[in-house]
Amino acid sequence: MKKEKPICILLSFVQSKWQTLIVFLSLITISIYFILDFLNALCTNIPLLFLIIIGGIPLFLQIFLKLLRGNWGADSLAAIALVTGILLQQYLAASLIILMLASGQTLERYARHKASSVLLALAQRMPTIAHRKIDSEIKDIPLADIAINDEIVIYPHETCPVDGIVIEGNGSMDESYLTGEPYQISKAPGASVLSGAINKESVLIIKASKLPVDSRYAIIVKVLEEAEQKRPSIRRLGDQIGAIFAPVALFFAVGAWYFTNDAIRFLAVLVIATPCPLLIAIPITIISAISRAAKQAIIIKDPIVLERLPTCKTAIFDKTGTLTYGKPTLTDIFTTPNYTPEQVLQYVGSLERYSKHPLAGAVIKATQERHIDLIESTNVSEKPGQGLTGIINQLQVSVTSRKKLLEMLPACKPSLPPVSPGLECIILLDNQYAATLHFHDAPRAESKSFISHLTPAHQFKKIMLVSGDRESEVNYLAELIPFTEIYASQSPEQKLAIVRSERQKAPTVFMGDGINDAPALTAATVGIAFGQHSNVTAEAAGAVIMENNLNKVDELLHLSINTRNIAAQSAIGGMLLSFIGMGFAATGFISPVMGAIFQECIDIIAIANALRLAFGSTIKIDLPNG
Repeated sequence: MKKEKPICILLSFVQSKWQTLIVFLSLITISIYFILDFLNALCTNIPLLFLIIIGGIPLFLQIFLKLLRGNWGADSLAAIALVTGILLQQYLAASLIILMLASGQTLERYARHKASSVLLALAQRMPTIAHRKIDSEIKDIPLADIAINDEIVIYPHETCPVDGIVIEGNGSMDESYLTGEPYQISKAPGASVLSGAINKESVLIIKASKLPVDSRYAIIVKVLEEAEQKRPSIRRLGDQIGAIFAPVALFFAVGAWYFTNDAIRFLAVLVIATPCPLLIAIPITIISAISRAAKQAIIIKDPIVLERLPTCKTAIFDKTGTLTYGKPTLTDIFTTPNYTPEQVLQYVGSLERYSKHPLAGAVIKATQERHIDLIESTNVSEKPGQGLTGIINQLQVSVTSRKKLLEMLPACKPSLPPVSPGLECIILLDNQYAATLHFHDAPRAESKSFISHLTPAHQFKKIMLVSGDRESEVNYLAELIPFTEIYASQSPEQKLAIVRSERQKAPTVFMGDGINDAPALTAATVGIAFGQHSNVTAEAAGAVIMENNLNKVDELLHLSINTRNIAAQSAIGGMLLSFIGMGFAATGFISPVMGAIFQECIDIIAIANALRLAFGSTIKIDLPNG
């Protein structure tokens, strides 16, 4: 068995890579042919015959099996053209057909194996070891060795390895990629933690409440595996057109042979019918579009996105980091008559610069935007669950919660503004209520115009907001931006179920940026990852928007429409010219040799049209501010 192992490895490699090997072999042999032809050598066709034997026969047999299953596409007609080229002794044409077939299959194989890279990215994000604490000793153990009720130490900036409960330490965790919650979540003894969350600045000790395989992150991996297995099968545009063109062209060739009893006319028709516009122009159009998109900070990972995006009628959006900035923003300041918003911000900002609380950054940013100078503060202290206090200009400043204020000063309740979605903090000056600050995960500046234009400009019939965030935050966004339907507090499994349900009704595009969005991205007709936050999300999506700007999504929509139109122009226009040539060939006006020349002219026209996408530095969009 040990001696057979290297052979098995070799066979496995050849089986998975042989299309790629044929592509390189085709390029080499065709280059050798041109060199020999330039030197007027007598053996110019030998390299091409070698390629036909090594690469052409396996490709032909593969396509022949497709024919037996009733799959008539562009590849099928290419197989017939390949045999025709050999019978006509046009070995160069046959070799070019082999090159096109092999390169197309190589691209398809790359897309099929995308699932493995998604799961690999998921696995690489999780730690392989955990720090288990027994008595006063901390020991590193494999993740699989964690048992329920084990005490696990999580150091700053580490990923939580297992679901559990905090038993020691105070800090915060970033769970945004798992739950959609945009804010860092404060953690104190008794708080629950999720596997996959990122610890921030403090050491936390947790007690494992689940095994790693049953924890939140492992569940997402399982859901993603299931979604990958059920990813919808989508036919290529070339095959869709070829399914019509191939039998018509073959019928035309057989008819010419039958009515004229001249096999040469049959061959001439097939040479002209070689589907090069399908096999060459469409890939060139797609490659040009991918290159053009890359210049605009849009990464097309799966070319099928360009074919399917224009057909989508339902758009589903995650909230956090996609339609919003993904971090708290100070939106409202309510003050008592004794203080102005600027005074309150100056006091609060002067304290918050010493805080690690998730809202501190939003306060500091607000002071910078308003050009408010911060002042010296003393005796600054922050106790988890109690708030932030300090002395400024001999005035005691306290930042606390509504609950704590009403416990201390219940008479202040009438002075407080109504409870609103999002987060808030209460400001006390010398133990007297002074102000309330409201924070929201604010929508992007372009979110409303982008969502509003999808139906009139791109014919979307349903626009949905599906978020893992709390209902109050989702409702707040829905009041500002028009949606057909909204769903809040959705788990990855629930998001996946919604996407699958909508996809059965109409082609669906899903856009998100968190790890919890990965299964839905994979299950949608088109999945678009927004931003650069998560490798897992990027791997699961068919396209990645590298800049945090929704205008880029509109650029992708227009690029996909242009790609589909140009590909269709090249393919259908090329076929129409082929039909004209086939008519002349069937009536005897064009010989097989002239037919080959005519077909090359068609190819040049189709390819020149396909290359139009490669030129230009910007993509026109129809957003009001685009």
